[in-house]
Amino acid sequence: MLMRTIKIFDTTLRDGEQSPGASMNLSEKLKVAAALADLGVDVIEAGFAIASPGDFESVQAVANSIKGSSICSLARCVEKDIETAAKALENAEQPRIHVFLATSPIHREHKLRMTPERNIESAVAGVKFARNLCPDIEFSAEDATRTEIEHLCRVVEAVIEAGATTVNIPDTVGYSTPSEMYERIRSLFERVPNIDKAVISVHNHNDLGMAVATSLAAVQAGAGQVECTINGLGERAGNCSLEEIVMALKTRNDIYNATTRIITQKLVPISRLVSTVTGLKVPRNKAIVGQNAFAHESGIHQDGMLKHPTTYEIMSPADVGFLKTDLVLGKHSGRAALADRAKTLGYELDAELLSKVFEEFKKLADRKKNIYDEDILALIEQLIHEGQAGGVPKVSSGWSFVSYNLHCQTDKTPTLMLKIRRGEQEYTKEINAGDGPIDSIFLAIRDITGLDMSVKEFRAQSVSAGEDAQGDVTILIDYKGETYRGHGVSTDTIEATTVAILNAVNRMAETR
Repeated sequence: MLMRTIKIFDTTLRDGEQSPGASMNLSEKLKVAAALADLGVDVIEAGFAIASPGDFESVQAVANSIKGSSICSLARCVEKDIETAAKALENAEQPRIHVFLATSPIHREHKLRMTPERNIESAVAGVKFARNLCPDIEFSAEDATRTEIEHLCRVVEAVIEAGATTVNIPDTVGYSTPSEMYERIRSLFERVPNIDKAVISVHNHNDLGMAVATSLAAVQAGAGQVECTINGLGERAGNCSLEEIVMALKTRNDIYNATTRIITQKLVPISRLVSTVTGLKVPRNKAIVGQNAFAHESGIHQDGMLKHPTTYEIMSPADVGFLKTDLVLGKHSGRAALADRAKTLGYELDAELLSKVFEEFKKLADRKKNIYDEDILALIEQLIHEGQAGGVPKVSSGWSFVSYNLHCQTDKTPTLMLKIRRGEQEYTKEINAGDGPIDSIFLAIRDITGLDMSVKEFRAQSVSAGEDAQGDVTILIDYKGETYRGHGVSTDTIEATTVAILNAVNRMAETR
C-alpha cells in the first residue's frame, strides 16, 4: 500500500498567538514564519487579516517574504473579510484563503441565528467569493464535531462543489474522542460523493487532552491534512502539537502508513525559538521537545540504555534535534567555535549577529567558569527579545540597564540606587521602598519612566547547571489594560529582572 504524505498546516502565528500572554510583534512573527518554512511546513496560517491593522500587516509581511510554504489568512464567510485576506496575500508565492462558518446547532441557533438551509447558502457564498480571488480555498466547518452528520455531509459536499480545495473538520472545543473522530471522518468519505475533489483536514483542540490522539484517528480514517501548532500553543488548553503529530506518524508509520515533509531534526530548535518569543516555557516532561523527553534516571533504565538505546528509547534524540554534548566552550574559545556551536544548536548567525553574541559571550565567560549549550541559547534568545537578531533593528530610543546598588535585609525596606539609560541619556533613581529587591527595582523603573504599570506575572528559573548559572526572568506587565512581555538573562538575577522589565517597556513603546 502506497504511503501517504500528510500536509502539515501550522497555525502558531494565528491560533497559537491567542494563548494568553503569547502575542508576538512583527519581527518575531517573521522569524517564526521563516523557521516554519525551513522546517518544511506545508501551510503557514499567518493571521486573521481583518482582525486589526497589525494582523493585516503581519499577514502581508509574511506573504511578501516567506517562500516554500503556502501562506494563509483566516476570514469569516463575509465579503469584507475575504477581500482583506486576498489583499494581504496578493504577493504570496502560494496564497490560501481560509474561510470558516459555524455549522453546529448550538452555533447556528444561538450565535448565527441561521436555519440549516441558510447555513449552507452562506458557506457556499463565502467559498465562491473567495475562489474568485484566490485559487486555493480552505473551508472550515466550525464546531464540526458537534454538528449533525447529515448536515455536515451536505455542507462539505456543497463547499467542494463551490470550489473549496481543502475542507477542515475541526474539533473546535476539544469535545471529540478518537473513536468518534474516526467515525466522523469515515462517514464523510462514505457519504459525500465529491469528497475526492478536496483534501480533508482536521484542527483539534486539547481541552480533554486528546488533540493529538483525535488527529491521528482522523489520519487513519483518511484525512490528508493536520492543523497544529509548535509546542501545542493555542486558546484555552491549546491545539494539536506539531512535534507530537509529526513524530507519531514517523515512529509508527507501520500503523498510520503516512509521512510528512517535516525536517524532524529542526523540531527542538523551533520549539525553543517559539518558547523564547512567546515567553511560554516548554514543560520539562513535554513529549518530544521537553528537557526530560530523553532523560533516564532509573537504574534499570540506565542499564538497558547502556546495553542498547532502543531498550527504552523509541526515537533517537538526534532525530528531533537534541544534542549529546553539553559543556562546550570557555573564556578562551574563539568566534569560529561559537559560530559552529550556534549552528549545531539551530541558529545560523550572520556576521553582525555573531559579533553581538560573541561580545556577550566574552562578558559571560568572565563571570561564569563553564559555558553550557543552554547559556549560548540564552544569549542568542536574549538578542532576539531585544530586537537585534535577524537584521531587525533595536528600538533606538529604548531603555537599557546600566547599574544598580542595592542594600536589603530581613524585615527592612530595601535601599536602591538604579541607573538606566534611554538613548544617550542616563537616569538615576534612589529609592527606599518595596517589600523586597524585585519590588524595589520595579518601583524605581516605574518612577523613572512615568508609566503607571503593574506586574501580572513574574517567572525566574536557572538556564543551566551550577551555582553560577544564569537566571532567566520572564515578566508580564499590564499597562492600560494591555499586556506586554519582557525577558532578561544574567548570572545576576536582579540584573536579569531589570532587563526583563525594561524589555517589556520597550515592547510597549514599539507597539504604541
